[in-house]
Amino acid sequence: MSFAKTAFYAKNVPNWERVLRIVLSATAVAFAFTRLASPWSWVAAFSAIGFAMTGFVGFCPACALVGRRLPGN
Repeated sequence: MSFAKTAFYAKNVPNWERVLRIVLSATAVAFAFTRLASPWSWVAAFSAIGFAMTGFVGFCPACALVGRRLPGN
């Protein structure tokens, strides 16, 4: 039995989207700390970090709520 089958959640984000989420999040964090000079930059940075975590883990709770699944799961 593979780890993917025994995990507590089923991955619902494809690999290409995981990479895209991580890259966009890193860009958003960099932009928030270099271009924005307000408390909202912290909000933007923490939101981007949360978005990146869905890329690292491969599971998106919002996608799970709407029933999104990868083919074969």
